[in-house]
Amino acid sequence: MAQKETDIMDKYTAYLRLEKGLSENTEEAYADDLNKLVRFVGSEPGLNILSLTYNDLQQFIAQLYDLGLSARSLARIISGIKSFYRFLMAEEYLEVDPSELLESPKTGQKLPEVLTVNEVNSLVNSVDLSKAEGQRNRAMLEVLYSCGLRVSELITLQYSNVYFDEQFIIVRGKGDKQRLVPISPMAIHEIRNYLVDRRNVKVKKGFEDTLFLNRRGAGLTRVMIFHIVKEQAQIAGISKNISPHTMRHAFATHLLEGGANLRAIQMMLGHESITTTEIYTHIDREFLRREIIAHHPRNRNPETGNHCTGNG
Repeated sequence: MAQKETDIMDKYTAYLRLEKGLSENTEEAYADDLNKLVRFVGSEPGLNILSLTYNDLQQFIAQLYDLGLSARSLARIISGIKSFYRFLMAEEYLEVDPSELLESPKTGQKLPEVLTVNEVNSLVNSVDLSKAEGQRNRAMLEVLYSCGLRVSELITLQYSNVYFDEQFIIVRGKGDKQRLVPISPMAIHEIRNYLVDRRNVKVKKGFEDTLFLNRRGAGLTRVMIFHIVKEQAQIAGISKNISPHTMRHAFATHLLEGGANLRAIQMMLGHESITTTEIYTHIDREFLRREIIAHHPRNRNPETGNHCTGNG
């Protein structure tokens, strides 16, 4: 962020505290939401806070919506943006308010559920490892959360596309496009444990390279994954109405809340039109890895409990 923008942000923070008399928690919430916009500006070449247009702000909100943020969260962020631009107008930094026509989403309808990090922990830890499919189910939940996969991507994930040492997986997403996604040490640990059980399964022809198998040695169905998630939520005492997609939302939300780059999250979710894995690897592999290392709650060594570094 340029020095001028830093000065503006400092003045705005002081304005919230002194002139609007906001509590410390509310002030921090405003600042946190505004930092999401700042990170968006930083990821778009040629933009700065004072040059944003209505269309730029619309794109920013659309990206947040695409990440699965609730209507309530979006409404709060838009309210914060409007407050910020009213401040810029009052201080004569701008002559035109680009946020004036921004509309908040309706918050009356039922909002999508969002899991906290503790609830994700409870969900994963609720799996009974003494059962035949226990370790498989635990590994699947970890992969859903650590990589933000769609259900269809989880059930078609191939063993040969899990790169344990490099801590990446190759995912085949919508439109048969491939993308490279960092995978947490915790998820790798659970997959390795599951592979011990998988070796005892008689694999059906055509499923030799499918990572997650049912007890008959074939691939799992979408319905089965939904059932597993629902059942584990009930066992964990989670009353929220969740589905496998909730884990994908949790992945995106927790990264965003941790300060990860919005563009990186989109790439990991498969919202970018990346046509070949080779190009993707050369351009973004280390960038995405750094984002996961810095911001995902699961990035710790399962043996020691310590936060991992960027050294592999």
